[in-house]
Amino acid sequence: MGISLRQFEQMKDRVAGKTTRSNSSRLREADKQVITHHSSLVTILGIDPSLRGTGFGVIRAERNNLSVLAQGTIACPKDWEQSRCLANISRTLREVLSKHTPDVCVVEGIFFAQNLKTAIVMGAARGAALAVVAENGVDIYEIATRKVKQAIVGYGAAQKIAVAKMVQRMLNLSELPSPDAADALALALVHAQQNLRFNLNPPKKI
Repeated sequence: MGISLRQFEQMKDRVAGKTTRSNSSRLREADKQVITHHSSLVTILGIDPSLRGTGFGVIRAERNNLSVLAQGTIACPKDWEQSRCLANISRTLREVLSKHTPDVCVVEGIFFAQNLKTAIVMGAARGAALAVVAENGVDIYEIATRKVKQAIVGYGAAQKIAVAKMVQRMLNLSELPSPDAADALALALVHAQQNLRFNLNPPKKI
C-alpha cells in the first residue's frame, strides 16, 4: 500500500516549506473537484532510458491512493553490443506493457549531452523504449529531469540517492529502489500529481 495523493501533496508542501492551513484547504478542495472528472483507476508507466540500465516503474492511481505494481532496471552488461542491449530493452518493456497494460507512459525529457557519442547512445535507448510503447497505442509524455527532482525532493539538482529515498518513503517500499528504477517511479509519481491538479503547464506529449 502506498501513500494517498493528498499525503503526497502534503509531503511536497512540507519539503517546500508550505504549511499554511488555507493552502491545505484549497488543495483538498481542488483534489475533490478534479478527481470527480477523472477515471477512478489509472495505471502509469515511468521509463528512465539508458543503454546499460533502463529503469522502469508502474504505479496505479486509484482515486486517492497510489501503489506500485512493478519496478526494476533492465540491465545490460558492458560486454554486450549495442544492438543486443536495444533488443533487451524492447523485449523487457513489451513484457511489462503486456502484463500491466498502462494507460499512459511518461519518460525523462531529453537532456543536453556534451559528449556526442553519449547523446547518440542515449538516443538509441530512448528510441527503442518509445517505439515499443507507441506500438502498443499508449500515450507518451515527457517531463524534464529537473522538474521531477523539484517535485519529489524539493531541489532541482538533487542527487539520485535523495530521489530514491524519497520515492521509497512516498510509496512505502520495503527496500530502496535502484537509482534507475527510482527515477522511473518518480516520473510516474509526478505525472500522477500533475494530472490531479488544475495544471497550467501540462506535461509535453510526444
